[in-house]
Amino acid sequence: MTKEFIKASGRVEVVLTKADGTVEREEINNLVVTVGKQHIAARLGSSPPTGMSHIAIGTGATAPAAGDTTLQSELDRNAATGTPSANTIVFSATWNPGDGTGAITEAGIFNNSSGGTMLSRVTFPVKNKDAADTFAINWTITIN
Repeated sequence: MTKEFIKASGRVEVVLTKADGTVEREEINNLVVTVGKQHIAARLGSSPPTGMSHIAIGTGATAPAAGDTTLQSELDRNAATGTPSANTIVFSATWNPGDGTGAITEAGIFNNSSGGTMLSRVTFPVKNKDAADTFAINWTITIN
């Protein structure tokens, strides 16, 4: 008997560039949540749902859980580019000076500019984004 297992996993790179040019970079494994896995399965159907298109950032600190459908405390959401390659896709979004300012500790990938289905969620040590700073996320999702 042949058994096949498909797993969705991810790795998130967060980059905070301070106004003085100092760069804080961190990589974190993420959780693909239950509704995200259901979304992936639904994309195989004849009437697939809308693809992932936005990354949200927030200030929540509760650890990600499989049942999550939103961020704990969303601060801002920006459009993301998605670049597929083989069995991965990299979603990228940037918050320029004046956008998404705050003590950022969580992020999620969504298929809408508000609400929508969340694919994945991650928390990380606080990144204090001041008004003159730039914050970027590069989020790699791998299906293997």
